[in-house]
Order: sequence, then structure tokens, then C-alpha cells
Amino acid sequence: MQINLPDVLADVTAAFERYEQALVTNDVATLDELFWDSPHTVRYGATENLYGYGAIADFRKQRSPVNLSRRLSNTVITTYGSNMATANTEFHRDGTHGRQSQTWMRTPEGWRVVSAHVSLIKR
Repeated sequence: MQINLPDVLADVTAAFERYEQALVTNDVATLDELFWDSPHTVRYGATENLYGYGAIADFRKQRSPVNLSRRLSNTVITTYGSNMATANTEFHRDGTHGRQSQTWMRTPEGWRVVSAHVSLIKR
């Protein structure tokens, strides 16, 4: 297993950055595109458990577009071979501190999130 092949790491990092930009600008079309369109895709949020692409897309459509800016810290992206990767980061928004993890998979359409988890850190 080759960890962090430079070209793979660059591709996943670009996909992660594209996701983050779409998240803070409420670009729902791009967010939907970057999740794997499958009933196997899972997203655990701070207040919701979403099973399958359809549930995740429905959540995105209903999410408030207000106060989405945030700052990231301690971002760690690791690739495993050429087709799998994880992205983990902490986020800070208006006194809120949380963490986010994503599992990315290379698909014929490009890199897609197949599993995600968002949680808040209580202080």
C-alpha cells in the first residue's frame, strides 16, 4: 500500500478544497456532485444521521444558507493507494468548534465522499 502518492494527494486535496468552498458558499449542486450517488453513502451530522445519497441531497436543499463561513485547522488528508483517502479537519465558526471526517473514493466520475461525520466539541 502506497501512502500519499503525490499526484493522488494533490487530486484529493483539490477535491476537499472544492468541497469546502462549496460548503461555505452554499453551492448545493457542487456539494451534491461531490457525494457518491449511492444508497451506501452515509453522513452523520451534528444533529442528523443520513443514510443514502437521497437523504443527504434532501438535507442540503433544506439547510440554511446563513452563517456558513468557518475557519479550518489541523487538516490531515491521507491517501491509501490510488483510490481511497480520508480527510479530517477541525472547524471554527462563531464560537463553535467542531470536527469533520470524510472518506473519499475515486469513482469513474472523479473523487467522491462515501462517508462523512461532523460533530461539535463541547468546551
